[in-house]
Amino acid sequence: MKILQINVVCGVKSTGRIATDIALLAREKGHDCKVAYGRDIVPDALQTFAKKIGGKFSVRAHALYARLFDASGLGSKTATRKLVKWIKEYNPDVIHLHNVHGYYLHLPTLFSYLKQAEKKVVWTLHDCWAFTGHCSHFDFCGCDKWKTGCFACPQKSEYPKALTDKSKRNYSWKKETFTGVKDMTLVTPSKWLANLVKESFLKEYPVQVIPNGIDLTKFRPMESDLRDRYALQAKKIVLGVASAWGEKKGLQDFYRLGQLLGKEYQVVLVGLTEEQRKTAPKEVLALPSTNSIEDLAKWYTAADVFVNCTYEDTFSMVNMEAQACGTMAITYQTGGAVETVAEDCIVRKGDVQAMTEKIQSLINSPVQMQETCKDKNMYYERYLQVYTQKEER
Repeated sequence: MKILQINVVCGVKSTGRIATDIALLAREKGHDCKVAYGRDIVPDALQTFAKKIGGKFSVRAHALYARLFDASGLGSKTATRKLVKWIKEYNPDVIHLHNVHGYYLHLPTLFSYLKQAEKKVVWTLHDCWAFTGHCSHFDFCGCDKWKTGCFACPQKSEYPKALTDKSKRNYSWKKETFTGVKDMTLVTPSKWLANLVKESFLKEYPVQVIPNGIDLTKFRPMESDLRDRYALQAKKIVLGVASAWGEKKGLQDFYRLGQLLGKEYQVVLVGLTEEQRKTAPKEVLALPSTNSIEDLAKWYTAADVFVNCTYEDTFSMVNMEAQACGTMAITYQTGGAVETVAEDCIVRKGDVQAMTEKIQSLINSPVQMQETCKDKNMYYERYLQVYTQKEER
């Protein structure tokens, strides 16, 4: 079987690693795989899968066009035509879409091909962008216009940022473009997102839930000198990790936790910018991002508890990673994040006092961790099953 995956990146960042992990597994099973991608570099070991879509100029022009006219997904027409020509030459049996936003595809052109190609199509939705008029997440602002038709978008300044509001137009072209594919299955990493899809204009398609798995050879309990290095031997470590910290990740809530928990606790945040590190309160150990999975696993292991104060989350890989390293995770009652922890480890969103009390309680009386921390290949094998299922509209 020939399998083509399409994603904004290949082999890097969360969705890029998911795509290449699936490709590696499929190759082990004897299948031929390619990953068409639009941006960033590809690790040398994964170049065998990579097919570049367009170039830097195409991406930059698309990004500028999207910023000026709220037109993400409507640029890169020439690059997409060339991609379609190459797809016809490669002639895959399955076309698996991931994040199609990211300024690298002209989606009406791609979906026009998909509707007439008579190929099996699988689309993994990693966020909500496919069925909104603009945003990739709407939980934080509490918007539900996407259910009936977007307009007057309250998040035009959020990714994908735009100077104008064309959410009504975008909703219309997405609905027309993304519906009507004969044999397409949607996949979401959480039941929460699957339920949203069933309320959207994509409800005509079957939806399957396949969680994002963990590489248990890398995320596991690790020996560490971090407590000695940072003089935390006598402290109870409360850890938070994010690739980009801000209001939606609960940064200010962590600052308040540092004040409320007291001197026997140490809040440690990994992933802060240099400016954020300079302005962080004294109660917080502010650390930069790390590209080392081993270093991250050491922090997960060293912590007494992992805390996730996220206000928007489709799933939550950090919750899974912490638990894989043997550390209990507590999360806000947000999106799909609640599906990754034990029921006793969920706190009402924004209730910092309740989070403080929950941390203190669970450190003293731990609960059994969520059993979803399973190896990625166990989940990704399910994609190979989806590839061979025939779905008729």
